[in-house]
Amino acid sequence: MTQTTKANNGSEWHGTTIISIRKGDKVVIAGDGQVSLGDTVIKANARKVRRLGDGSVVAGFAGSTADAFALFERLEGKLERYNGQLLRACVEMAKDWRTDRYLRRLEAMMIVVDKEVSLVLTGNGDVLESDDGILAIGSGGNYALAAARALMDQDLDAEQVARQAMGIAADICVYTNNNLTVEILEAL
Repeated sequence: MTQTTKANNGSEWHGTTIISIRKGDKVVIAGDGQVSLGDTVIKANARKVRRLGDGSVVAGFAGSTADAFALFERLEGKLERYNGQLLRACVEMAKDWRTDRYLRRLEAMMIVVDKEVSLVLTGNGDVLESDDGILAIGSGGNYALAAARALMDQDLDAEQVARQAMGIAADICVYTNNNLTVEILEAL
């Protein structure tokens, strides 16, 4: 899924690449650090992956940074309201995102994980769970997804798969770099 956003001057902000790998006893989210406006790199070391709430949930975003922070705050509120139940919090947030006039205008996608579930959230009201333990979003998401699928049968752990898949995506997608933020949770 490619994420682009129009900047005030009409140029396009190009998204990022975020990947989540669930393998063995780990779940990993990795994100690159590049922010681009048109054909210019604005920032090379942005942090697009972070822990939420008490640290038991990790989220990564592609799209507008301000919009992503608004969504992070909203998700943290839902997690608090639903006692850390990630799936329930995400479904409730997706309902709000689709129906709330303010939230509908937000241009971002998110991958969120905890020890039990990995989900993609979109502004269309989608809450999508992976069939194979791999999720990817952003401008290089399809490259990272394909690379990760090819690497899953190798003798690599979740972090190694994520790092190698992100490296491949960075080699192909001009809106993705190798300045990675990686967060790891030990799965159940």
